[in-house]
Amino acid sequence: MITTTGALDRAADHMRTQDVDALLLGPGADLRYLTGYAALPLERLTLLVARRDRRHALIVPELERPRAAASGAGDLAEIVTVSETGDPLAAVASALEGAGTGALRLGVGDRLWSTFLLGLQEALPGASWERASAITRELRMRKSSAEVDALRRAAQAIDRVHARVSALLKPGRSEAEVGRDIAEAIMEEGHQTVSFVIVGSGPNSASPHHESGARILQPGDAVVVDIGGTVDGYGSDCTRDYVIGDPPEGYAEAHAALEAAQAAACAAVRPGVTAESIDAAARDPLTGAGYGEYFIHRTGHGIGLEEHEEPFIVAGNELVLEPGMTFSIEPGIYLPGRFGMRIEDIVVVIKDGGERLNTLDREPVRV
Repeated sequence: MITTTGALDRAADHMRTQDVDALLLGPGADLRYLTGYAALPLERLTLLVARRDRRHALIVPELERPRAAASGAGDLAEIVTVSETGDPLAAVASALEGAGTGALRLGVGDRLWSTFLLGLQEALPGASWERASAITRELRMRKSSAEVDALRRAAQAIDRVHARVSALLKPGRSEAEVGRDIAEAIMEEGHQTVSFVIVGSGPNSASPHHESGARILQPGDAVVVDIGGTVDGYGSDCTRDYVIGDPPEGYAEAHAALEAAQAAACAAVRPGVTAESIDAAARDPLTGAGYGEYFIHRTGHGIGLEEHEEPFIVAGNELVLEPGMTFSIEPGIYLPGRFGMRIEDIVVVIKDGGERLNTLDREPVRV
């Protein structure tokens, strides 16, 4: 896990700017980013109370105190334990005493379970509530050099896995068998966890989030392989296309158009342009080539501690890109019942453009 030094202090600065008294963050990426603590999502409440006056508290079940302390979170926030019969909501209310001069304005984590949020709202009836991501997104979208280095290591590791994939795609094997071998390769090539493995063959390749199943690979299949894991807590995510034997009719022409569109979107990345302009840079040439209706998802998503986070590269997102923002560029073409294809690289915005962290060839690999 990369240490995001000073993240809690920066969060407090943003809270003062936005007149928010405290953030209430449960297990997840925001908590890891601010404290380094990878809390388990339990039925017992774990909650970081991050105050703008920097009197932070981390509420944890008593049995989780050793893990919280080992993470170093105690150097940033007071660790407050709650026994099995204790009242965690009362502990949160106590941790918020003196946090504001009037009715509390609280930012709550986007993914805090409703059972906890409803209890907190009952315990703090005078408070107003808003999304904590209005603050945390501003911190996490702009990656530090250490975070970019971790993402680069993750990209290099997943590139090494893709270099092994063609040897696994043999007629007679099932998607699931190939997927299991790829998962092993992800770990062997330096990831600490496997996040996902998509192996879509033949008509299944036209389903962007296909779950690898029992279908047997056959000659003439187009195969989409989309895989990712984590290195030092940061994600990899890369898609490449494979063909077993001779490609289906129309495949080569479609893939050439896709390669051009993906290259155009990567070339368009630079500080000062909008997220939606990158989506347009990929989408417009595919539309012009007659494939627009078959590109059915956004062009990309941010990546970091989560596989999908901001910024999202999609029409309507007027966010202006800045150095350190890191995201996928992954246009695709999906012809139902026939075949699909997708090319995905992770790109980081640098001062004079964009840097692709994945460096493998983007042409389809013929097996």
